[in-house]
Amino acid sequence: MPLFEIRNYHFNPAKFDEYKIWAEASAVPYLKRTLDVVGFWVRNEMTPEYKGSLPIDEGVQPANITWIIRWEDQAHKDRGDEEWGSDPEWKAIFGRVPGGRASYLRTEVKFATEL
Repeated sequence: MPLFEIRNYHFNPAKFDEYKIWAEASAVPYLKRTLDVVGFWVRNEMTPEYKGSLPIDEGVQPANITWIIRWEDQAHKDRGDEEWGSDPEWKAIFGRVPGGRASYLRTEVKFATEL
């Protein structure tokens, strides 16, 4: 059964326009070529909607980047993480992310299986 890795990033809003250019030109093409990327999305100007009874946390903005990777299973994900994380091409691409690693203010990764 496929495993889906859902990644949400809270990227520095001051660097977000630069990020979109970098991602479109370098990161997304690489990721789609080397991983089974279901989709890669960036937040637009529409106001987020919140529903439910839980209060909205002050100071935590919605993620402005979301992407999903499909893996065959957990073992495939573990092997893929090793290969992807050690790939010199990815290291060079990621080394040019606007503002560096510190621009990722928060990262959320969750795993899901399809019903």
